[in-house]
Amino acid sequence: MRSKAIQMVKQPVSVNGVVRWKDVGLAEKAQSEQKERKMVVLRHEIGDVLRDVRQRQGRTLREVSHSARVSLGYLSEVERGQKEASSELLSSICSALDVPLSTMLREVSDRVAVAEGVAVPDTVPQEFAQRYGRDIDLSEDFTQGLLSGAR
Repeated sequence: MRSKAIQMVKQPVSVNGVVRWKDVGLAEKAQSEQKERKMVVLRHEIGDVLRDVRQRQGRTLREVSHSARVSLGYLSEVERGQKEASSELLSSICSALDVPLSTMLREVSDRVAVAEGVAVPDTVPQEFAQRYGRDIDLSEDFTQGLLSGAR
């Protein structure tokens, strides 16, 4: 009886836009999981990122909907991935959250890449990595300092 060698595989995991690799288990199991992956729905990822940013800021749906000039119900549906927001509406929500649209879309892009099993290169500029460390958190100095000046 031959014993099979256990082969571990790594999978990319995004943490605030920075991809790290972690062991996920046996290669055979990872291959079967790749086949079983569900289709990525962009509006779900956008909603998740918007909700994460809002919650990290400690703000309510009511506060953000008022600032973005969108109904509370509609913003809630966007966050839950039930409505597909226009680019104008996304821009307004991002402005209300004081986060550039490009930053929000970058996080969405990284999450979609991870869901697709695609490696995302770490493209944080060196001066930001040195100043803020490798794990940049959108809710701390990065948001308050850099993003507020980007508007």
